[in-house]
Amino acid sequence: MLISEQKPLEEILNYLDGEKNIFLIGCKGCAEGWESGGEKQVLEMKKTLQEHGKTISGFVVVDLLCDGPLTKFKLRAHKSEIDAADSILVLTDGAGVQTVAEVTDKVVHPGCNTLSSGGAHAEWKEAERCLECGDCVLEFTGGICPIARCSKHLLNGPCGGSQGGKCEVDPSIPCAWQLIIERLTKLGQLDKLEKIVAPKNWSVSLIAGPPVKRGL
Repeated sequence: MLISEQKPLEEILNYLDGEKNIFLIGCKGCAEGWESGGEKQVLEMKKTLQEHGKTISGFVVVDLLCDGPLTKFKLRAHKSEIDAADSILVLTDGAGVQTVAEVTDKVVHPGCNTLSSGGAHAEWKEAERCLECGDCVLEFTGGICPIARCSKHLLNGPCGGSQGGKCEVDPSIPCAWQLIIERLTKLGQLDKLEKIVAPKNWSVSLIAGPPVKRGL
C-alpha cells in the first residue's frame, strides 16, 4: 500500500489556473486508506473547488486506480463528463496518476504526494511506477514519472544519450524523457519543460534507502 497525502490547496489551484471544468478521480484502495483520495476526500475537494469558482463536470472513485484495465473500463462510463472537462485532478498516489494519464488524452494533474513506505507497492504491481519521492512532479512531465521511469532519475530533461527512443542505460526499455516530450507535445504543453524543477530532498524517497519515520 502506497502512502499518499494531499498537496497543499494553493499548489493544486495553481495547477488548475486558467481551467474552468474539472473532473475528479479518487481511489478506494491506498488513497481511501490514507484518507487522501477516497470518496469523502473527493467530495470535499469538489466542494472546495466549487467555492473557488471551478465547475466539476463529474467524478469517480475507482476500486484500484493503479489497475490499468479496470480504470479504463470505469472511465469509459464517464466519457461525456471527461470530454466536458478541461482537465482531470487525481487524488491518489503517483502510480494512480500515471495510470489515468495512460488511458486518457486529457491533461492530468496530481493532487497528492506519495511518501516513502520503505518498499510497499501499489496493488497492481505490473504498473508500479512510483518511487515515493514525497513531492510529485507529474504535473510538469505529462503524467510520466522521470524518477521511476528514467534510469538516471533526471528531473530536467533527457541526458542526450538515448538512441531510437531507447534508454542509454538499458536499451530494452523506452527513454522516459522521450515519452514525456511526446506526451507534452500531444497535450500542447511542451512549454512546461521550460520550468526548472528544484533539486529534491532525496532522504524522504524510496530510492534513498530506509524510510524516514513519520510516526505512523
